[in-house]
Amino acid sequence: MPTLSSFYGIKITMNYNDHNPPHIHAEYQDYEAIIMIQTGEVCGQISKRELNLIWQWLDLHQSELLENWENARQRKPLSKIAPLP
Repeated sequence: MPTLSSFYGIKITMNYNDHNPPHIHAEYQDYEAIIMIQTGEVCGQISKRELNLIWQWLDLHQSELLENWENARQRKPLSKIAPLP
């Protein structure tokens, strides 16, 4: 699973040719969650502080994430995305 970004100990990844709807995978310590790119809906467990950081990052990079989603579906290379400052 390629890593798209990493910030504050949070690792954001995306699978190639994954199932819809468009989403990212987030890992922090022992927590793992799937977050929908367009709605921010969460499946899994991740601490509230880190989830708020992920949502903030998601708002900043939604178009880049959707572009990466399409590239992943077509098995094209994925682009790295800047972390939160």
